[in-house]
Amino acid sequence: MVTDEEKKHKIRLIEEKLKEKECKLTPQRRATLNVLIENQSKHLSTEEIYDLVKDKFPDIGLATIYRTLQLFDDFDIIKKLNFNDGCYRYELSEDQRHQHHHLLCLKCGNVYEFDDDLLDELEHKIHKNSAFAVTDHMVKFFGYCKECQNTK
Repeated sequence: MVTDEEKKHKIRLIEEKLKEKECKLTPQRRATLNVLIENQSKHLSTEEIYDLVKDKFPDIGLATIYRTLQLFDDFDIIKKLNFNDGCYRYELSEDQRHQHHHLLCLKCGNVYEFDDDLLDELEHKIHKNSAFAVTDHMVKFFGYCKECQNTK
């Protein structure tokens, strides 16, 4: 759960990033951002974000959400994730944080985050052997969550 102070801080940082790109944090963009902040670990789809924003802004259109998400993605405010379920999902980018991994349950479709970065040694080896500077990576693990294993 994000505290009000953390939320305000994130919004200030994102607002500054948008200003640098000569964009404003409009009420619709702010509402979309609030939904992303309040649901950080849920990996929401565009339609899920739209439904949550629409609760607060009943007149907002789905196209506005699509444009806002595209803008946020272009400015590295969010990461667009593909979990092979037919839609993109989104999470906030954490500037100083290396990419975490995702665990995807093949039965219930839930997505879990796994924060331990097990690839540091591999990245070091890649850099040493090929002079390629890895800046980030994305790993998805497919399998069955604890609940689904028990119901097999």
